[in-house]
Amino acid sequence: MLGAFLVLWYAEDFIMDTSLGLNAAFTFMSHLVFIIMSWRLLIVLRFDKILKPNRVNESRLLLFFIAVALGYLVSSCFLSLVQAARNLFYLL
Repeated sequence: MLGAFLVLWYAEDFIMDTSLGLNAAFTFMSHLVFIIMSWRLLIVLRFDKILKPNRVNESRLLLFFIAVALGYLVSSCFLSLVQAARNLFYLL
């Protein structure tokens, strides 16, 4: 009896750890993909033309920060929608 309990407890703990690892990997990949997508879409705006001349490096850094913020925001929204869809299963 105790042996079966320990096996089930270990298996549940292993599944939880694996699930947490997969969730972290999915979150990381989602953030990365949406940041890259934001970067590629923001390149079209040409921030170097909007800012002062001869400030190319600063405009690229600004573009990078905006891409990270926008990508993180979109990724968080996407992950929230995925989590809500997963929770719909418990409603049934």
